[in-house]
Amino acid sequence: MAMVSLDCLRTIYLLQDLADEMLEKIQPLVEERDYQTREVIFREGEKAIFFYMLCQGKILLEVQASESIMISLGSVKPGFSFGWSALLSEAAYTAYAICTEPSDVLMIRGDKLLALMDEDHDLGYLLMEGVVRILKRRLERRTNQFLKTLRQHPDIREPFWE
Repeated sequence: MAMVSLDCLRTIYLLQDLADEMLEKIQPLVEERDYQTREVIFREGEKAIFFYMLCQGKILLEVQASESIMISLGSVKPGFSFGWSALLSEAAYTAYAICTEPSDVLMIRGDKLLALMDEDHDLGYLLMEGVVRILKRRLERRTNQFLKTLRQHPDIREPFWE
């Protein structure tokens, strides 16, 4: 199995600011896999083993609201990461990850990445800083979507003091 190139790793937003020496430490941990359209990468509730990074293609993240209703949380585009739960001990995935087109995905075992981050604190700090930045942006986007939906609800009105 060929090792993923440093150039390929640099296409991932989370890894873009890392020095070559840091990428070289991550490189042997990375596995590359191709998925086909409609193929499920992981399911909600499964033990979170791998952290994923998308090189090419598109991934849809969905949650099951009921037996017959799936809700889309959004899509993952090339350069972005998903499967964050693998970076927590004993966690499970909180959504389904489904390919909407053929996709080239990089995968790292969460326990191996955490061990590397523990071994190299500078690398760990930079990665976690990137994780926080990405998750903050996602939380802001979801909060704005939620507020927009609330504002359109007929039972919600402007505060009486305005």
